[in-house]
Order: sequence, then structure tokens, then C-alpha cells
Amino acid sequence: MKQKKRKRNHVSLRINILFFIVFILFSVLILRLGIVQIVHGESYKREVEKTEDVTVNTPVPRGKMLDRYDRVIVDNKPLNAVTYTRLKGVKQEEKLKIAKSLAKIIDLPVTTNVFGDEDQKSDDKNIVKLTERDLKDYWIATNPEEAKKKITDSDLKKVEQGKLKEEDLYPLQLKRITKKELNTLKDDLEVIAIKSKMETGYELTPQIIKSGLNDQEMAVISEQLSTLPGVDVTTYWDRMYTYDSLLSTLLGNITSADEGLPRENLQYYLSHGYSRNDRVGKSYLEKQYENVLRGQKARIQHVTDRSILEEKIVSEGQRGSDLVLTIDMELQKQIEEILTNGLLNAKAAKPGTSKLDRAFIIMMDPHTGEILAMGGKQLVYNDKSSKLEVKDFALGNITTSYEMGSTVKGATILAGLDSGAINLGTVFYDSPMYFKGGGKKQSSHPIGSAGIGRALEQSSNVYMYKTVLSMAGENYVPHGGLNIPRKTWDQLRSYYSQFGLGVSTGIELDNETTGMIGSDYSLPGKALDLAIGQYDTYTPLQLVQYTATIANNGYRLKPQLVKEIREPELDTELKGSVQKSVEPEVLNRITMSQEEINAVKAGFRRVMTNGTAKNEFSSEPYKPAGKTGTAETYNQGVAVRNSNLIAYAPYDNPEVAMAVVVPSSYVKGPGHALNRQLGQAALRAYFDLKKKGEQELGEKEKQQEEHNQTND
Repeated sequence: MKQKKRKRNHVSLRINILFFIVFILFSVLILRLGIVQIVHGESYKREVEKTEDVTVNTPVPRGKMLDRYDRVIVDNKPLNAVTYTRLKGVKQEEKLKIAKSLAKIIDLPVTTNVFGDEDQKSDDKNIVKLTERDLKDYWIATNPEEAKKKITDSDLKKVEQGKLKEEDLYPLQLKRITKKELNTLKDDLEVIAIKSKMETGYELTPQIIKSGLNDQEMAVISEQLSTLPGVDVTTYWDRMYTYDSLLSTLLGNITSADEGLPRENLQYYLSHGYSRNDRVGKSYLEKQYENVLRGQKARIQHVTDRSILEEKIVSEGQRGSDLVLTIDMELQKQIEEILTNGLLNAKAAKPGTSKLDRAFIIMMDPHTGEILAMGGKQLVYNDKSSKLEVKDFALGNITTSYEMGSTVKGATILAGLDSGAINLGTVFYDSPMYFKGGGKKQSSHPIGSAGIGRALEQSSNVYMYKTVLSMAGENYVPHGGLNIPRKTWDQLRSYYSQFGLGVSTGIELDNETTGMIGSDYSLPGKALDLAIGQYDTYTPLQLVQYTATIANNGYRLKPQLVKEIREPELDTELKGSVQKSVEPEVLNRITMSQEEINAVKAGFRRVMTNGTAKNEFSSEPYKPAGKTGTAETYNQGVAVRNSNLIAYAPYDNPEVAMAVVVPSSYVKGPGHALNRQLGQAALRAYFDLKKKGEQELGEKEKQQEEHNQTND
């Protein structure tokens, strides 16, 4: 019994000793953790921050845009730039010191109206516009003691009482800064501007302070980088336009470094690997093909403490892919010159053309849908110079619509044929038509008996009126009533839509309009106007798509602006390999027979040889076919006439389709031939330049082949 008791005591002693040892170990561990956290915590924290690795993406050049003959339209130009990268833990005083140092080296243009001066007007992309808030923030940062005095004891008491919040005190300080105090900052504007740019950058993302540094600025900053933490010099890429402003509205724009990502699409871009201050396409082709043009950004690993200690290139990056457009830029250049001269000359020669302010010429390959040229010009009155200026308005081809007049008569004839209202041998007598109530409808001049060919040649309105009446099941009775049911309107518009009139053309650009559809069905005479292009409105792009559809024997093709997408090539003289070729896309085939289409095409040829356009086109060697069109309408309450033209050539083997639109070309009364003159000059330019472009392309392909053979 005693032995068992001794054994039990011996075991208890061991357990107690073991617990004591465990207690001592835990006490030592807790003591050690306390020392690490309390005594050495700050030093360890600084040590961790001292050697942080951060990987950032840096921009690369965007892809180029070239025309159909490989002429460069949009390129990139390198600019030396100074950047600032916000790092963790940098105090405001240190940022201010950096800003003051940079202000002594670089010349940064600044504008503000805080002091009662007008804002400076400048095209400099670096210009910084300072607001009153910018100046007040800077005054508070540089005058902390004076800023404290802006808060009264009464203000502090209100905070204690809950009548004011802590965050309300800073706005009070801002409000109480006087004009006299702000005037002391006149000599610090450049420093304020630089610091403002430093603050707008995102953490660990380089923010451009100034691009386009001159050699001296570049050299001095490079020498002083060790004393300017967060500052670096780099290459910044800007867009360069080989043809200046030619077609600029269609090519589109990219955001500036200050704009960064568009706010409305911010989350989309961030989810696709963009940084907030990346430059992206914000309109038209630059925006539409952003994913192609953007390229793959270089990735650089920064080893930082409170400055960048080391840089390691993770990946080199690659500039964006190139877009080969369908446009012939030399043709585009001539088209724009033709439009500019035509508008200015017509305006000067005809005092009655006061409403004339724009004109369009658009050309398309009828077999592929490729747009060869898209010209639009607009006259704008400059109040300062008291002169008319000519502005690019190429986008008006897709964003504005007009009554197109008799150009649509080919579609009306084909609608009548397909519906069975008329046949290929139908003859109508063209003379004035009188309706109950005194209504009268007529052609510009009576032509007597006419079939389809003569009706198109002489632009008979009466032939179109009687075709629509036949579609409605109505017989014309002189001085009788006019009844055209709604279904006939819908039927006629349905036929027009087969050609692209009144519907989307399918072009992949923003803001395309489909025109305006008249809706006053209580006036049956408007249905007759619809048949001669004087009720609904269409865009120049719709008009050329309609023309191409007839020229290629009935296939409506999607308009194309991009021909190819190519891999980027380092050697600027050589082509990159083709990533994607854009193939022709047929949207629909019209329901009319080939024989019926041929009848309209024959009529279009007669227009040019013996009809309304014979003076300009009958002797042209490229053998065109087409249709003129004049629409009576109103511009700001003034009766005017739109003067239009469609054409394709050669008539027996078409290779180009064209639409010319001149809204408000003259005030109602005797007209002029501006539409035909523009069309004649445009077609001549096309056939003259086509051979030149093909020769240039052949030489480039020969050079490419020689290069490939050398490499092999």
C-alpha cells in the first residue's frame, strides 16, 4: 500500500515538472513576440517595405492603319516623357520638394482664370488648367499654420456639440482663403501644376508629367534621377497622321494620358487588363478595333522601398496589330479637294445658294462592299475671321440623311416589276395628272408615251406615280379621287429595304442613322412622293449600297472599311503576316429577276448617254451608268432642292459604285449641275489613280518577295 502511494507521488511530481517547463516555454515565447511587435515592430515594418517587388505594365505603340495600297495613314511617334510613380509612404512635403525640383528643369505650360485673366489658348497637349480649388489646396499645404487659423474656436465647439463634422472643417478652410492670399501663388503656378499631375496618378502606375521633353530637359532629369524618388524618363507614344486631318473623323481618336479610361466603360477595360490611365480608342475605327490596335504591354518588375531600386523586364511586350483599310487615300485626298473646291465655287458663284453648306461623295467596290473613299465636307462660318471654313464631315455619310429624289426610281421600277404591277413592256403616257380637290402631279417636263428605259432616261415622275397606283390596285381617273392604302406604303418600303434604303447598312460603326420615315398616311399624295424620293430620307451610305446592289446584279453587300488585320512588323518597309482577311458578306439578294435588273441597268446607261446626265458623262471613256435626282424640300423654312447622283462604271463590268449628295444645293428655281460636276470629277479621279495605286502595291510586293527569298 505504501509502495503504491510512493509511486503515485512520483508520477505527480513528473507531471508538475512537465507543466512547469511548458509554462516557462510559453512565457518565453510570449515575451519574445512582445519584444518583436512592440520594440522592433516599426523597424521590421520598414524592412518589409524596403524590399517590395511590384510588377507594372508599360504601354507599347498602337497598331498602324494603312490604306488598300499599303500607304501608312496612322502611325506612332516617340516622345521623351518624364513620369512620376506614386509610391507608398511618401509624405506631402517630399512630393512638394520633387515638384519644385522638376519646375526648375522643365517648362510646363499652365493656364488659369483665377486671377481674372482669360485662359490661354494653346494646342500644347501638356497644358495644365488649374482651378481655384487646385490653388487653395496648395495654399493650405504650404501654409499650415495660417490654414489652422482659418478654423475658429466656435467651429471646434460646434464639432464637439455635433453641429459640425470633422470633415466639414477643410471646406471651411478653403472657403475662407482670400483673393489676396491666393495672389501670393502667382509665381508657383508651375509647381502647383506639376504637383497636381503627380497626385492624379494611380499608385505604382507611372503618370506622365510632361511629354515631348527637349534634349536639355531630358539630360538634366536623367542626371538627377537619384535625387528625385519616383521620377523617371521614358518613351511615350503619340498618334501621327501621315495625311494630316484627311478622314480624321472616321479614323477616330484615342484618349489622352490625363483622360485615361472612359468612365462609362471603366469596369470593362479594367477587367481586360487595362490600367486606369491607359490611352484607348474613344471613337470610330480607333474604338471599334481597340482590341486589335492596343498591343501587349511590356511588364517590368520594380524592386522598391520608397524609391525604385531596381527594374527587371519580365516581358518585352509587342505593339498592336495593323489595320489595312479599304480606303484609297490618294483617291480620298482628291475627293476631298473636289468637294472643297465645288462647295466654295458654288457658294461664290450663286448668291441664291445661301443654304448650301455641305456635300458628300462616297465610292464602293460593288463586288466586295469595300468603301474606296468616303468624303464629306461642311462649310462653317468663323465669327472671328468672318470667313467660311471647310471642315471634314465624312461621318455625315452615315449620321445624316436627306431626300434623295429621282435616284431611287430604279428601286421603284423594280418594286413594280416584282409585285406584278407593271411588266417589262409596260408603257405609260407622261402628262400632268389631276386629282379631286385640285391636286396636280407631273414630271419636270411631259415626255408622252414611255416604257421603263425612256422613263428612267428622262426621269419621268408620272411613270412612277402610275406604277404605285397600279400596286395599290387603283386606276387613274382625271380629277378623280386618290386612294392608296397603308399596305401599299409598307409594300413599297419593304422593297426599298432590300436595297438598303431605310434600314441599317450593316457597317460596323457607331451612330449610324437609318433615315427618317414619313408617317402622314392621311395624305395619299405623299405615297406618290415616296416613289420619286421626296418623302423618306436616306443616308449617302444607304444610297451607294443601293447603287452597288443594282450594279452587281442584285446582291446587297455589307459595307467594309477594313480589308485585313496584320501582325506588327519591325521593318517598316515590309508587311506583317495576315492575321485575318475580311471577306465580302452578302446581306441579302433582291427578289427581282436578272431580266428585270437588266432593264433598269439599261435605263441607267441611257441616263448617261442621252438623258439627264448626258452633258457630263456621254463621252467619258469609262462608260458609266447611273441616275440623277433632284428633291424639293425645305431648309429652315426656305424652299430648296437637294441635288444628287448615283453612278457605277463601266456599265458592262462595274468596278466602282458612287453616290453624290448635295443637300440644299440651290434655292427653288433654275438650278445648276453641281451634283453631276462633282460626280464626273470623282469618277475621273478613280480611274486615273487606280493604276497608280496598283503599281505602288506591286513594287511593295516585289520588295517583300525579295526580302523573303534573302531570309530563306
